[in-house]
Amino acid sequence: MKEVKAIIQPFKLSSVTEALHEIPDFPGMTVSDCRGFGKEKGKEGQHSIVEDLIDYIPKVRIEIMLNDEMVDKVVETIVRTAHTGNQGDGKIFVYSIEKAVRIKTFENGEEAIK
Repeated sequence: MKEVKAIIQPFKLSSVTEALHEIPDFPGMTVSDCRGFGKEKGKEGQHSIVEDLIDYIPKVRIEIMLNDEMVDKVVETIVRTAHTGNQGDGKIFVYSIEKAVRIKTFENGEEAIK
């Protein structure tokens, strides 16, 4: 089991969501608003460091728990759909999941993330 965590630009969320829905047996995802900055430190565009205060750039965090076989397809779909070629497009991280439990049914492991 893996977790795919993607940090993307907010205006790309709808198109990424639609593309992920097209993947057979896509298990679902959690979406959170977040803020931050990368190596550009918020220096581009309207975001800048002003008087020692950092103007954090709005982003969206997508978290997806899935079986190992789906990871490459999900990552490729996010990269293809979220890409603009501009600085700040985001990042994707893949983590191993040690354990998963569905609270409603007490299912464990991969059964819990289907």
